[in-house]
Amino acid sequence: MSGPVRPVIGRDNAYFFEGTAKQELRIQSCNACGTLRHPPGPACLSCEAYDRSHVVARGEGTVYSFTVVHAPKLPGKELPLVVALLGLPEGVRMVAEVTGVPPEGENALKIGEGLVVDWNVIDEELTLPIWRRKP
Repeated sequence: MSGPVRPVIGRDNAYFFEGTAKQELRIQSCNACGTLRHPPGPACLSCEAYDRSHVVARGEGTVYSFTVVHAPKLPGKELPLVVALLGLPEGVRMVAEVTGVPPEGENALKIGEGLVVDWNVIDEELTLPIWRRKP
């Protein structure tokens, strides 16, 4: 199979992928009221301002929920694939690909488990966050 499906990058999320290229996990913030949000969008959901920026997250998260993807086959991915919904200490949730964990059994991922971000360098133009267990 070829590489992974490439994300569509536009005005609302370019800052995120500029950050991943620098191995920074960025979260969109509102300059008017300070609200953080992920996924990003054009306007603040709290105050409706269009004045946005970002903060750099610590790169840690806690498993809120997860699933194991068995099908369909995904370009550039090996199945089964563990995908988690993480709660970040900054106060947002993020969907995350998790690596290094078995899809089932006693060593499988658990709700409440702590993860840290790592980086999957696809090529010179794309780096994606990938999550691992805390050491």
